[in-house]
Amino acid sequence: MKGNLNIYYDEEADFLEINLGNYKKGYFRDISNGLSERVDEKTGKVTGIAIMNFRKRAKLKDLKLSLPLKIEISN
Repeated sequence: MKGNLNIYYDEEADFLEINLGNYKKGYFRDISNGLSERVDEKTGKVTGIAIMNFRKRAKLKDLKLSLPLKIEISN
């Protein structure tokens, strides 16, 4: 899939969403406790991921990140 990498973080909810390409109609499918994948409604392909309690899971004190980024996410 071609397109930009879109990253959205809601600090108050501690919710991180990462999507590839433009947003299309779709839905989230749970894959684990607080981890979901975004699925394109038309194609059924996974276009992104969502992580609840991101900061806590990644054990980050602040969100000053540099790329490339390596993060271990735990349930």
